[in-house]
Amino acid sequence: MKINWMNYLACILAVMLSAAACTETPTIDTDDDDVAEVPQDPPATSDQEKNWKDLPVPANPGENKKWEFQGLSDDFEYQAAAESKGESFSAKWEDFYHNAWTGPGLTEWRRDHSRVKDGQLQLFADRKPDSDKIYLGCITSKKRIIYPVYIEAKAKVMNSTLASDVWLLSPDDTQEIDILEAYGATYSESAQQGHTWYAERIHLSHHVFIRSPFQDYQPTDAGSWYRDGTTWNKEFHRFGVYWRDPWHLEYYIDGKLVRTVSGKDMIDPKFFTNAEQPGNTAKDTRTGLSKEMDIIINVEDQTWRSSPASGKQSDRYTPTDSELAKKEDHTFKVEWIRVYKPVGN
Repeated sequence: MKINWMNYLACILAVMLSAAACTETPTIDTDDDDVAEVPQDPPATSDQEKNWKDLPVPANPGENKKWEFQGLSDDFEYQAAAESKGESFSAKWEDFYHNAWTGPGLTEWRRDHSRVKDGQLQLFADRKPDSDKIYLGCITSKKRIIYPVYIEAKAKVMNSTLASDVWLLSPDDTQEIDILEAYGATYSESAQQGHTWYAERIHLSHHVFIRSPFQDYQPTDAGSWYRDGTTWNKEFHRFGVYWRDPWHLEYYIDGKLVRTVSGKDMIDPKFFTNAEQPGNTAKDTRTGLSKEMDIIINVEDQTWRSSPASGKQSDRYTPTDSELAKKEDHTFKVEWIRVYKPVGN
């Protein structure tokens, strides 16, 4: 076959020029305001930021105010071994109750029953050897908070008859706000009966006390046991309270307002916070929930459940050894706890 070399070279040159045109990098005239910018990937945001600081605070901070994040908040994104917690934990928390008391009922709080692992605070339970008592975890904040304040924890209630708790308590043990109190088991081996009534409810309450002789007031209305059909031991949920002032509390679950307690007749109808003489109704000097409070996160076996007034076995809710052997069911987990104060906008 005879080749026309001039035509052949012309074809090759045309192909090379075409390829160069296809592979040339386009340019953008940055001086032309009408030219759209090249799309950029959004900055990376960690799960910690998305699920913690950046979540809107559901409560209203007040007119011309905004929420300010407080440094005593904790995301638990570090390691703290049960036996030796380390600096990150110890900067904010004491790994015990806020005084020397070891706990109610069959509870025995121990420092080595709390840890930070896998991005979670974990408080766990074990049977004390040769005893009916139960070793349990408890931690207390090193700084106290006072109204107005919003505090919220993301936590997973245990599948246990033990209490899963996040709460506030004044140093003199006379004023208390319960952010989360739950008993998550759906069945109790000790009572040999279903426990679903409790598993579907969150106790949202507060207490005012007289220490001597001991007296305790807390609301007993139906709203103090919140229920919406959720079985709370299945997933993590957000539990928060807005302590607006001494006479007003708002409770939030998963960002939804579920309970409001307000006014002297709901906060302290028995005059236990009277400034001059607690319990004396002759002169109204009630101060309400007015004291600084510690943040406490713990697990406990409560006397009214493990040693019921009725004395009936069917009313006795405390974990058996076989239940305690299920470690996952008896580990209370908290992903984060955050605190906000309202400030001028």
